[in-house]
Amino acid sequence: MRRKIIAGNWKMNKDIHETATLIAELTERMKDFRNEVDVIICPPFTSLVLANALIKGSSIKMGAQNMSQYDDGAYTGEISARMLLTIGCEYVILGHSERRQYFKETDELINQKIKKALSVGLTPIVCIGETLEERESGITDKIITTQIKGVLKELTSSEVEKLVIAYEPVWAIGTGKNATPEQANQVHKLIRKLIGQMYSWNLAEKTVIQYGGSMNAQNASSLLSQSDIDGGLIGGASLKSEAFMAIIQAAVEVAK
Repeated sequence: MRRKIIAGNWKMNKDIHETATLIAELTERMKDFRNEVDVIICPPFTSLVLANALIKGSSIKMGAQNMSQYDDGAYTGEISARMLLTIGCEYVILGHSERRQYFKETDELINQKIKKALSVGLTPIVCIGETLEERESGITDKIITTQIKGVLKELTSSEVEKLVIAYEPVWAIGTGKNATPEQANQVHKLIRKLIGQMYSWNLAEKTVIQYGGSMNAQNASSLLSQSDIDGGLIGGASLKSEAFMAIIQAAVEVAK
């Protein structure tokens, strides 16, 4: 059985004081949840060093929200994979829908970043997903297929085995619209099928595919109970310890 992974993407929220408060609440609440699911927090860059210090001794792992495709150099404002690794990051979110939308990141660029992250030992959480216009046009499968082939280009089976995939239906993020558990699972099945066709069915069955479409305390159980949904990439609900813990608890219950 694939292990459930719940990752909190804080986005551009929480200064260092708010970071300390939230982590203190999470570590206290998580004392009884050490091994059932993997829990990751992804604070903004400015909070990573502090967060790493505060989660020591807990079961919480840390990731970053983005990184450069370059090792170092004259790239003002960028952060390298090695920088993230040396301050305690184990994961990095790549290709988030907001990076694609606002910063025009392409599958090709995301593919470069994936290769760079893997080269230093970071685990990429690779995001894909369709917009509302694409879904209403009936081309969801086409978009997902194009994105999967693009972001995984020239990756070996052993490299893909180290990835986490996150399906983000862009139309269901902060819009008030929601994908049903069945709709979400259908796309997860497609992603798994594509990996099976590109690599092997054994690898496809082992690949962790998170759901990133506004998972919250109310819908977490129904989503996580689906056959091919292996966790959540959580946005707004990860900013409050009670809401985030409710999702973690749902994952624990499903994993039993």
